[in-house]
Amino acid sequence: MNDWLSSTWEANWRSFQYFNLYRLVLAALFCLALLFPNEWTARLNLLPSVPMFALTSVYMVAAIGGLVLATHWQYRFNAQLSAQVMVDIAVVTWLMERAHGVGSGLGVLLLVSLAAASLVGRGRLVLFYAAMATVSVLLMQSYGILIEQFDPASIVQAGFISAGFFATAILARLLGQRVMINEDLARRRGVALENQILISQRVVERMQDGVLIVGQGGLLNRFNPVAQEMLGLPTMPSPLASCVPRLADALDAWRQGGGIERFDFVADDGGALRARFERTLSSDGEVLVFLEDVGRIRERAQQMKLASLGRLTASIAHEIRNPLSAIGHAGELLREERRGEMQDRLLRILNDNVLRLDRIVKDILEVGRQNQAEPESLSLDEFCVNFLEQFVGSENLPDGVVLLEVKDVFHICFDRSHLHQVLWNLVSNALRYSTQGPGAVRIVLQSGHSDGRVELHVIDDGPGIPETVREQIFEPFFTTHTQGTGLGLFIARELCATNGASLELASSAGGAHFIVAGRNDTCQLPEPNGARAAN
Repeated sequence: MNDWLSSTWEANWRSFQYFNLYRLVLAALFCLALLFPNEWTARLNLLPSVPMFALTSVYMVAAIGGLVLATHWQYRFNAQLSAQVMVDIAVVTWLMERAHGVGSGLGVLLLVSLAAASLVGRGRLVLFYAAMATVSVLLMQSYGILIEQFDPASIVQAGFISAGFFATAILARLLGQRVMINEDLARRRGVALENQILISQRVVERMQDGVLIVGQGGLLNRFNPVAQEMLGLPTMPSPLASCVPRLADALDAWRQGGGIERFDFVADDGGALRARFERTLSSDGEVLVFLEDVGRIRERAQQMKLASLGRLTASIAHEIRNPLSAIGHAGELLREERRGEMQDRLLRILNDNVLRLDRIVKDILEVGRQNQAEPESLSLDEFCVNFLEQFVGSENLPDGVVLLEVKDVFHICFDRSHLHQVLWNLVSNALRYSTQGPGAVRIVLQSGHSDGRVELHVIDDGPGIPETVREQIFEPFFTTHTQGTGLGLFIARELCATNGASLELASSAGGAHFIVAGRNDTCQLPEPNGARAAN
C-alpha cells in the first residue's frame, strides 16, 4: 500500500495553500494579542516586548511568504512543507517557553500544524515532523525545569503531549491515505465513465438504426444523426408530438399499457419505418425509441437470400455440367450414325434441351462469379455498330429489324465485355417479345443529363411489361417465357452496378423500354456496395 501511495502521490497544493492561510490568520491573532493585551495574554506571559514583536513579525513574514510560494511557485512541495512546519515548531515552542511550558495549552497549536502537515505530506516525513516537535517540546520543558523553575512534574505532561504528536501524525496520515485512495478511485472511475460515454456516443452515432431518447413529458432530448435524417428532426430538443405526431401517439399508448411495442409508420419522405420502444432505468423515466428502415431490412434479407441461393445453385450447376457434357457428347456420336427420321427427331430434341440446360448452367455460374470490372472509355456509337453486326449475324436477322439511333455522340466508362453482355441480354429479350418486323427493336443513344451521365435506351414494339410484374423483372429466376432462365435481366443489372452504372425499366405506352445510364467521365471505378453484396 505504501509503495502504491508513493508512486501515485501528487502534491496537494490547494490544501497546502489553506494550511498557509491558517498560519497567516494565527500570526495575525498573535499580533493583535500584542497590540491589544488582555488578562489571558498576561496570564500566558505574552506581553508586548521587542522580542515578542520580532517573533510575531518573523512568523507573519514566514506565513505570507509560504502562502505566496504555494500559490505562484508550485515546486519542491516537500521542502516548502518541511520549512513551514519547522517554523511553526520553533515559534510555538518559544511561545510555550514564554508561557511557562506545556501547562499553557499552546501545545494544541502544534497538534493542529502536525495534523495539517500529515494530511498533505508524504510518507515518513509526517513521522519526522512529529519527532521534531517532540524533541523541541521535551528540550523546552527540560530547560524550563532546570533554569526557570518549572514544575518538575510537568515533564510527564510534556511526554503525554509528545505522544499526542505521534498519534495525531499517524491518525492524520491514515486519514490522508484513505482520502487519497478514494480520490484516486473517484478519478479513475470518472475517467472510465467519461471514456464509456464517449464510446457509447460514437457507437450510437455509427448505428445504422435511428435512436431517440424521449423524456417523461414527451420531450425529445437526444437523437443520433440517422434518426435525424430519417425523421427530419430539428437540431434543438423539442416535443416529439410536434415533430412526429404519429410516433408520439404510439409512444403515449405504449406508456399507458394500451399500445404495442413495435409500431410501423411512414415517414414524411415516404420511407417505411419501424419503431421499437424500450424503457430505461434512468431516474427521469426516459424511453429509448429505436427506428429501423423497413426497406433496408427487406433489402438485407433479400441479399442474404440471394447469396445463399447463389451458392446453392452454383454448387448444383457444377454437378450438372459434367453429366450434361456427357449427354451432349453421346448425342453427337449417335447423330453420326445413319438412322431413320424418328431417331433424327429425337436427337434434335435431345440436342436442343442439352443446349438449353447448358445455357441455364452458364447463367447460374455467372450469377455466382465475382466479376472484377476493368472499365475503359468506350465510344458508344462505334461499340453499338460492332455489336449489331455480331448480333444480327448470330441470330440471322433481316436488315432493319434492330435499328441504331445516335442522337448524341459520346463516350461511356464501362467494361467492354460487361457492356456487350448487358446489351446482348437486353436486345435478345426485346427481340423475343417484339413483332420482329422492321424497326421492332431500337437502340437509342442520347445524353443531356445535368450530372454528366449518358443513356443507352433499348426499346421494342411488343406488348410491354404488365404493371403486376414490373417490380419482379429484375429478381433472379423470374421469367414469363417458357424457354427463359430468369437470370438475364438480373445479371445485366448487376453488371451495370459493378461498372458504376444503372439499369432501369422506364414507363412506356407501347413496348418495353430499358435505360442503361452510365458515366461520361474518366474511368475511376467506385466500389458499389450493392453490386458486391449481390454478386
